[in-house]
Amino acid sequence: MKKRILILGGTGEARLLADRLVGDGYEAILSLAGRTAAPSASAAQMRSGGFGGVAGLGTYLRAENIAVCIDATHPFAVRMSANAVLACTHANVPRAAFVRPEWQPVDGDRWLFVDDVAATVRLLPAMGRRVFVAFADGLAPLAALDLDFLVRRAEPGPVDLPGARVVVMRGPFEREAERRFLKSEAIEVILAKASGGDSARAKLDAARNLGLPVVLLRRPSPPPGPTVASIADAIAWLATHAGTS
Repeated sequence: MKKRILILGGTGEARLLADRLVGDGYEAILSLAGRTAAPSASAAQMRSGGFGGVAGLGTYLRAENIAVCIDATHPFAVRMSANAVLACTHANVPRAAFVRPEWQPVDGDRWLFVDDVAATVRLLPAMGRRVFVAFADGLAPLAALDLDFLVRRAEPGPVDLPGARVVVMRGPFEREAERRFLKSEAIEVILAKASGGDSARAKLDAARNLGLPVVLLRRPSPPPGPTVASIADAIAWLATHAGTS
């Protein structure tokens, strides 16, 4: 009997892991938050939308006979990860978090780390007027600044930053394409989340090539419990917690 593995998605790694697990003989369920109108297809069974908090996720785990849960949500999806910890504990379902390797600066990088968007308000005016913001949530504190903001988001929708120009572009992005984009928009400073991993790093490599400063929001600490940092790590961890009996 195939073991049912729930993968809480939201990252490219989640989809890759789901497809790999199907190929390895697991019954993988890839759960997405529902923010993407037309998500890329997966070999795994897919579900969309929230669970209804800790209680709802716990009910789902038991009703669907989930053997193991892998939390591969976005590194900044703190609430979902916290809910997964509690729900899996209550349902006695083993859980591991997929934690991307953190980005490490190399020669030429001009990075500055901050704790939150509010902390950038006193920094950005001295760094440049044309600001590229690589995420679309929690931007209200920036409204206090008289700067030219270009906000990129994967899906159409509003941002809480009046006057900002919004472009809709879905990654992954390649370094040269990012370099051309930044140069064509005459960007002087980048504001991004320190998400880690490979899929979102291209803009940082492009910034280094152009000599641009980058302000990075520090990544939250991972949820308590076991973590894996790669597809191979996840497969190895699963082998000890959910065989294919």
